[in-house]
Amino acid sequence: MVVTTDIHTGTVSTTAQLKHGALSLPETIGQSIALVAPTFTPALNITVVAGLAGVGSWISYLIATIGCVFVGASIATLAKRHPESGSYFVYIGRNFGPVAGALAGWAMILAYICTAVAVVFGFPLFLGNFLAVFHVTLSSTLLTVFSVAFLGLVTYAAFRDIQISSRLALVLETISIGIIIVITAIVVGKHGTVVDPTQLNFSKIPVGGVMSAMAFAVFSFVGFESATTLAKESANPQRNVPFAVVGSCAAAGIFFTVIAYFMVLGVNDNAGAIGGSASPFADMTNAAHLPWAAGVVYFAAMISAFACTLACVNASSRMLYSMGRFQFLHGSMGMVHQTHKTPYMAVLASAGIVLLLFFCLLPQGFLNAFGLAGTIATYGFVVVYLGVALCASFDMKRGGVLKPQHVICSAIGAALMGFVIYASIYPYPAAPFSWLPPVFAIYMVIGLIWFLVLKGKSPQILASITSDMEG
Repeated sequence: MVVTTDIHTGTVSTTAQLKHGALSLPETIGQSIALVAPTFTPALNITVVAGLAGVGSWISYLIATIGCVFVGASIATLAKRHPESGSYFVYIGRNFGPVAGALAGWAMILAYICTAVAVVFGFPLFLGNFLAVFHVTLSSTLLTVFSVAFLGLVTYAAFRDIQISSRLALVLETISIGIIIVITAIVVGKHGTVVDPTQLNFSKIPVGGVMSAMAFAVFSFVGFESATTLAKESANPQRNVPFAVVGSCAAAGIFFTVIAYFMVLGVNDNAGAIGGSASPFADMTNAAHLPWAAGVVYFAAMISAFACTLACVNASSRMLYSMGRFQFLHGSMGMVHQTHKTPYMAVLASAGIVLLLFFCLLPQGFLNAFGLAGTIATYGFVVVYLGVALCASFDMKRGGVLKPQHVICSAIGAALMGFVIYASIYPYPAAPFSWLPPVFAIYMVIGLIWFLVLKGKSPQILASITSDMEG
């Protein structure tokens, strides 16, 4: 594999290209659905929302769904005009300048990689809980070994073929969601009704708690935009990618809203029980006297973890690939495998960084490390979502196609993301989470310094972002 750079234009050429047009609409949707990992919300993520919003948890998810759909609509308008594998790197760079675009790509690389780290830490938690149903206990050392092997399987799938890996991610997550829906239906059936007067009595809804929980509800959606990173590999990306982004967001939101409602119903409106639990869905099944269901739920969560990690590696490697092709990062990141047509060096780099961060955070314990990695990943996502919401209208205006609905989508999306950022740092979190805002800021400053140095030494490379960057 040979990578060459034209010093006059800053563009990079390789002897192989990504597998253009390989992904169908369902496979493109699979990337976004897998990275959202809907199973994680009832299995773990709903804990914080239920603790704050109580019987109004479903309303928090409903409002978050509406807001994220508006953000998704802004992303969809950009995806139609810029069907590139660099996605946010391209969207923001072409509207707010190359340094801003590079920083967006820099933030999303961190977001995707840290999400993968968080999910790898989630895997041993789910494996341990699954085996506990059968009264089997593994040592932390063995769980760590299984986690590393788990990451190895994910890397192999991402390395081999994007079509196979995206299809596998969609199938696995569909199976996982199906298991959750079936078990929830059984629990609701034991109640004999889907009507919960307490949850539907708006005078009993804690409005303040609902608004506070909305920020955490939004966290369940991060990754819905990741289909944009596969634009070069999707058939008809100007149709498939926008549909995948908005469709996956809306579908996940409906799932979150409905499942939150039924989970609170399943514990007889004792939302505090879910809010104080490390295994909320299993607590619901136990309350319904279905202890066997816990094992099924944890098995489904492991399936979801594989699909989500695979989607993260696919997404982060495409960001590295796009930035590598234009020398924002080392040119080897733009190399494509001759046979598999995947950005194999970027895939290996992504997996290697995930493994390194896994071992760095391992002393914190699986659960704390899951929270730390997931939180800093969210910082990267919401900052870029805010930038995308703001730049969507600018992009439409530059193209002479700006309409009132574009402005409305941008305004609502930007307002929601601004609120999420505010709620993430105020009140300021306690240690060790208090380390994360400055760590994220330092990471972004390092990227800014690097890109400014690059701008001074090779301005033609940064200028190339305003032209057709993918060639």
